[in-house]
Amino acid sequence: MTALLMAVLFLATLFLLSPFGFSLAIGLVVVYAAWEWSDLAGLSRQSLRLAYVAAVAGCLLAAAVRLGLAPGSTPLIDKGHDLLVLTTPWWALALLWVQGYPSSAILWGSRAVRALMGLLVLLPTWVAAVLLIHGGNGPWIILLVVAIVALADIGAYFSGRRFGRHSLASSVSPKKTLEGLFGGVLANVLLVAVLGLWLQLPAREWALFGGVVMVTVLVSVLGDLLESMVKRHRGLKDSGSILPGHGGVLDRMDSLTAALPVFALIYIVSGVQL
Repeated sequence: MTALLMAVLFLATLFLLSPFGFSLAIGLVVVYAAWEWSDLAGLSRQSLRLAYVAAVAGCLLAAAVRLGLAPGSTPLIDKGHDLLVLTTPWWALALLWVQGYPSSAILWGSRAVRALMGLLVLLPTWVAAVLLIHGGNGPWIILLVVAIVALADIGAYFSGRRFGRHSLASSVSPKKTLEGLFGGVLANVLLVAVLGLWLQLPAREWALFGGVVMVTVLVSVLGDLLESMVKRHRGLKDSGSILPGHGGVLDRMDSLTAALPVFALIYIVSGVQL
């Protein structure tokens, strides 16, 4: 029931609100996610947690000003591109930390670094959503990214249960396997094939689109693993309890925090037209 309600609410927000309204709605979700991340960062006092949420909200506001975000206007793509170029490459460092866990915790285990990590996770997610929703076919492009992540999860679940033998990151998430990752990739190969035929994409556009999707699939797994790593370090099973049966908001959007910024950056730079 919770999953169904979330899906209906998301689709209504995506297709019924204006791009500016959707940007505000996602901003509120990100601000709430900052409240959950403050706990993952180890900020125990409520005053510190509220200060962290206020800091993240302030960064979103600064980014909105930088983008020229306003009702009825289109954000400045070049400014958004610059923000993503500055913030998205940090996922390469995140990959090294995930691979090196638990030894890597000596580098990121402090509250200050974990708090900064949360900002690098949340801010680019919102910037990417703003840029994509204001672009051509914005709602459908965002729905596509969600579908990519969902198919990666579904493919990984069934493939991992049936064929899973080799752990992907045993110290972080023992149930994730290389076979599951392959299943997620395969599910998205089918998505690329179907959409390419349906949209009648030229060979070059089709190949570019396939490349964007595959990178998005791989980085979405990293987003999931990063949150799992921080939760394990913090000794938490879920990031929160606001969603019955699903944990917290971050538990539902962890993969998207990596997938959205990386997809948006490559999508903008590649010039793929969908």
